[in-house]
Amino acid sequence: MLYRENGQFKTSYRGDQQIFPILQDRIAIGLLFAFAFVAVPLLASEYMFRAILIPFLILSLAALGLNILVGYCGQISLGTGAFMAVGAYGAYNFMVRIDGMPLIVALLLGGACATVVGVLFGIPSLRIKGLYLAVATLAAQFFADWAFLRVPYFTHNSSSGSVSVASLSVFGLAIESPVSRYLFCLSFLCVFGLLAKNLVRGHIGREWMAIRDMDVAAAVIGIRPMYAKLSAFAVSSFIVGVAGALWGFVYLGSWEPAAFSIDRSFQLLFMVIIGGLGSIMGSFFGAAFIVFLPLLLSQVPQWLGIPLSVVTASHLEFMIFGALIVFFLVVEPHGLARLWSTGKEKLRLWPFPH
Repeated sequence: MLYRENGQFKTSYRGDQQIFPILQDRIAIGLLFAFAFVAVPLLASEYMFRAILIPFLILSLAALGLNILVGYCGQISLGTGAFMAVGAYGAYNFMVRIDGMPLIVALLLGGACATVVGVLFGIPSLRIKGLYLAVATLAAQFFADWAFLRVPYFTHNSSSGSVSVASLSVFGLAIESPVSRYLFCLSFLCVFGLLAKNLVRGHIGREWMAIRDMDVAAAVIGIRPMYAKLSAFAVSSFIVGVAGALWGFVYLGSWEPAAFSIDRSFQLLFMVIIGGLGSIMGSFFGAAFIVFLPLLLSQVPQWLGIPLSVVTASHLEFMIFGALIVFFLVVEPHGLARLWSTGKEKLRLWPFPH
């Protein structure tokens, strides 16, 4: 009886169209923000920040960008790792070549570089779709791997392709401790999550979903497929590029092109599929599944007192992880976000059976 809409009347279109129209949802989100910004920095350990929370936040942001392209617009992409690399190396070049470049501006400019590359590789989507589009975007991954290894300009004349950054600061405040890095990434995630949510709720998001459902019918009713597809590639690549810059600057500190390999592209695609296509919340669920589950599986044998070698535990972790992915896809093809919405619908009716 706690999750009820009775008595919550809407007297304006603005009230009816707010992101969280139910009072209980607004209270829950407010408590979640308070916990994330206040309680977590006070309670979490350094290991939690470095190994779990910061990777979760950055990968959630990258999955959010990919979900806009794959989940909302229906354009398959296997080059997400390449766009992350473009964002990271682009932000690095702005930092080292322009004196006094602010960190936030460099990260956003890195996202802008990824936008240009994403739109360029999104042009084939105007003619092809499905598996052929996936192969076309996969070309971006191979091109990025080659470019950042073979073109010295992108790596500031580093022969190995490895670069590093240090002494990060924002408005004079050092971004060095795990807590400051966590809060910095969390702020980016909240801002971009809010922007993405409002985009998909507006006319741009409705155009993306119309193209996803049936592009021919969308063109008949006046939606321009070229504008819708390229705008999805642009917005998605920008968010993914910023996530890549955060991954390099905040999480890694020093990196090489292997940090944004094709494995990263598949990892992000699995996040979107498992979390839920076409769902902002699904991006967070998918990132949590990919980040937290392997750590949990690696600790379970120790908790149960089962002696396992490191190699055996690693193999079992991959086997169980793959089996759980298949299980979730069979049981709920629409992802964990669908399970979440189903649970919310049942709470609205509880304890009544109808």
